[in-house]
Amino acid sequence: MTSPGTEIELQVERIAHGGVSVARHEGRVVFVSDAIPGEVVRARLTDTRKKSFWRADTVEVLQPSEHRRPHVWLAASVERDPAERAGGAEFGHIALAHQRELKRRVLVEALARMAHIDVEAGSEHPAAGVTVQSLPGDDAANGLGWRTRIRMHVAPDGALGPMAARSHRVVPVDEVPLASPAVQSATPFGETFSGVPTVDVLAPTVGDPRLIIGEQAPSLIRERVGEREFRLDDSGFWQVHREAPAALTRAVQRAIVPDLVDPRALNLDLYGGVGLLAAAFADAAGPDTVITTVEADARATDHAAENLAEWLGAQAETGRVDRWLRSLEQSASASDRARLRAATVVLDPPRSGAGRDVMDALGRLAPAQLVYVACDPVALARDVALAAGHGYALARLEAFDLFPHTHHLEAVATLVRA
Repeated sequence: MTSPGTEIELQVERIAHGGVSVARHEGRVVFVSDAIPGEVVRARLTDTRKKSFWRADTVEVLQPSEHRRPHVWLAASVERDPAERAGGAEFGHIALAHQRELKRRVLVEALARMAHIDVEAGSEHPAAGVTVQSLPGDDAANGLGWRTRIRMHVAPDGALGPMAARSHRVVPVDEVPLASPAVQSATPFGETFSGVPTVDVLAPTVGDPRLIIGEQAPSLIRERVGEREFRLDDSGFWQVHREAPAALTRAVQRAIVPDLVDPRALNLDLYGGVGLLAAAFADAAGPDTVITTVEADARATDHAAENLAEWLGAQAETGRVDRWLRSLEQSASASDRARLRAATVVLDPPRSGAGRDVMDALGRLAPAQLVYVACDPVALARDVALAAGHGYALARLEAFDLFPHTHHLEAVATLVRA
């Protein structure tokens, strides 16, 4: 068997989920990093344990794609040895427009394969022709300067940097070009740290940038979205792209089917964080909106209760979503179930998606519509398929490039009872 470290020539065929491309070597699938479909590359094998596929890193581009560009981050360039390439910008060698096309292909293929839904342009599906949309300012900036939060890891010698791709090795750097100017200037490049694993740098929209060194106690920050401010912990979850909170607020409001909105129903915001998307729904539904946001992080729930205080019908509850829904099913009265059937449910699960337990519980509760915010196209496609088993159809889909120069994308899907 060919062992790790062996170098082979590969004709790259297509993009795969996870930011790698697919090639074949003597009939075996090889997932290869830092390559673009259509290229011929020399790649170094890194994992040959599986019979069905191997993994490899590009070490030289023999026939480049027309979409290849000099990497936006020298520390992540293919000119570096793979072990010394900074992770976190795995599409940085690809023209920005083509990055979005590759992300679109992954989304379309996931829905076709897992949910048996054709959203390619020209199909008759209502979500056909979906594209991955850029956020304001990104094209002019070539997709740089968008991150308002970064995490630097501490190397054994105390230097700061990201992990190498698919590794726990820290790559010391003196810049992070995806970070906003405020984050860049606040990052202590060149300083050494000891006794802590990480240093986080963030620049909220209100107030000065700050560092979170190791496991220091959280402190309060404020983030402004339009005319509204949200209070949260500096260590808590918030969208990292400077324009993402506003973009997702608008996308969720577009995703809501107005004729299916009942402000007095038992509307839900699952995986609700500090209330960003609950506020988006309540703004659209009106001042009498009833909505419960559910979040596992108790401190985030406390902030959500405060952030949603203007709606008398809003409440924030702490709990794991699957367990909370199970309890709701067990305790709901006949009138509660009727109000749940009239409800809108917004859910923004982690990258792993909502999963079978949550989607089955929602299917049994049968709300009027689900607005699903997804950061992983494969998890979204799986959950759309699970929802279909309960009679829900994909009625609308938008996708956004919230993470330029990475393989990640965000999608907002509307599911309605067919």
